[in-house]
Amino acid sequence: MNVAEAAERLGTGERFVRRLISERRIAFVKVGRHVRLAESVLDAYVFANTVPPVTARPSRVRARAGYRRAA
Repeated sequence: MNVAEAAERLGTGERFVRRLISERRIAFVKVGRHVRLAESVLDAYVFANTVPPVTARPSRVRARAGYRRAA
Protein backbone atom coordinates (compact mmCIF):
# COMPACT_ATOMS: atom_id res chain seq x y z
CA MET A 1 0.00 0.00 0.00
CA ASN A 2 1.16 3.55 -0.52
CA VAL A 3 1.74 6.23 2.13
CA ALA A 4 -1.74 7.72 1.84
CA GLU A 5 -3.41 4.33 2.33
CA ALA A 6 -1.14 3.54 5.29
CA ALA A 7 -1.98 6.88 6.90
CA GLU A 8 -5.69 6.24 6.47
CA ARG A 9 -5.35 2.77 7.97
CA LEU A 10 -3.45 4.12 11.00
CA GLY A 11 -5.81 7.06 11.36
CA THR A 12 -2.98 9.58 11.03
CA GLY A 13 -1.67 11.98 8.47
CA GLU A 14 0.74 11.17 5.68
CA ARG A 15 3.40 13.24 7.40
CA PHE A 16 3.47 10.84 10.37
CA VAL A 17 3.89 7.80 8.12
CA ARG A 18 6.65 9.54 6.17
CA ARG A 19 8.41 10.35 9.45
CA LEU A 20 8.23 6.67 10.50
CA ILE A 21 9.81 5.78 7.18
CA SER A 22 12.55 8.42 7.35
CA GLU A 23 13.43 7.38 10.93
CA ARG A 24 13.50 3.73 9.77
CA ARG A 25 10.96 2.78 12.44
CA ILE A 26 8.94 0.69 9.97
CA ALA A 27 10.05 -1.46 7.05
CA PHE A 28 9.28 -0.23 3.55
CA VAL A 29 10.06 -0.96 -0.09
CA LYS A 30 11.10 1.64 -2.62
CA VAL A 31 9.94 1.02 -6.15
CA GLY A 32 11.66 3.73 -8.12
CA ARG A 33 10.64 6.88 -6.31
CA HIS A 34 7.51 5.33 -4.85
CA VAL A 35 7.34 3.98 -1.30
CA ARG A 36 5.27 0.90 -0.53
CA LEU A 37 4.36 -0.65 2.82
CA ALA A 38 3.08 -4.13 3.57
CA GLU A 39 -0.05 -4.48 5.68
CA SER A 40 1.81 -6.89 7.95
CA VAL A 41 4.36 -4.14 8.71
CA LEU A 42 1.61 -1.79 9.87
CA ASP A 43 -0.01 -4.55 11.93
CA ALA A 44 3.34 -5.30 13.59
CA TYR A 45 3.91 -1.60 14.31
CA VAL A 46 0.49 -1.24 15.94
CA PHE A 47 0.97 -4.44 17.96
CA ALA A 48 4.43 -3.39 19.15
CA ASN A 49 3.22 0.04 20.27
CA THR A 50 -0.03 -1.04 21.92
CA VAL A 51 -0.09 -0.20 25.61
CA PRO A 52 -2.22 -2.49 27.80
CA PRO A 53 -4.81 -0.79 30.00
CA VAL A 54 -4.09 -0.24 33.66
CA THR A 55 -6.35 -2.12 36.01
CA ALA A 56 -7.76 0.06 38.73
CA ARG A 57 -6.84 -0.88 42.25
CA PRO A 58 -9.34 -0.27 45.01
CA SER A 59 -8.51 3.02 46.63
CA ARG A 60 -7.59 2.96 50.25
CA VAL A 61 -8.26 5.91 52.45
CA ARG A 62 -5.27 6.55 54.64
CA ALA A 63 -4.72 9.31 57.10
CA ARG A 64 -1.59 11.26 56.36
CA ALA A 65 1.11 11.01 58.94
CA GLY A 66 1.29 14.17 61.00
CA TYR A 67 -2.24 15.29 60.17
CA ARG A 68 -5.03 14.73 62.62
CA ARG A 69 -8.71 15.41 62.45
CA ALA A 70 -9.89 18.60 63.99
CA ALA A 71 -12.01 18.10 67.10
